[in-house]
Amino acid sequence: MDSTSQPTPGKPVRGSKTGQPIMVIFDLLGRSWAMGIIWHLNNGPSTFRRLQEYCENISPTTLNTRIKELTKAKLIIRTVDGYTLTDHGLQLFKLIHPLGKWARNWAKNYQDI
Repeated sequence: MDSTSQPTPGKPVRGSKTGQPIMVIFDLLGRSWAMGIIWHLNNGPSTFRRLQEYCENISPTTLNTRIKELTKAKLIIRTVDGYTLTDHGLQLFKLIHPLGKWARNWAKNYQDI
């Protein structure tokens, strides 16, 4: 498995030799800034430059790679107003948003052992 290749259902990804869909999406979202891009785009369309600023000045190469991966996965699309979430991207955000709240609560109670 090549960690730089596009995660695709039915093909090996991190954590799944058979490319189970849940593991494919976790592989994609686990890549640097992928989930952050989705999180940011929930606020509306954004240009490449604004995404780069949001992602703490991520390198243009890395941001371009993430945009291509998320576009190929049909989670984002480029419009005249910039990049925006597709219907699948919006559905995904609605699923991960509660996880963000849970994680903040978990972090408050987290104790290093």
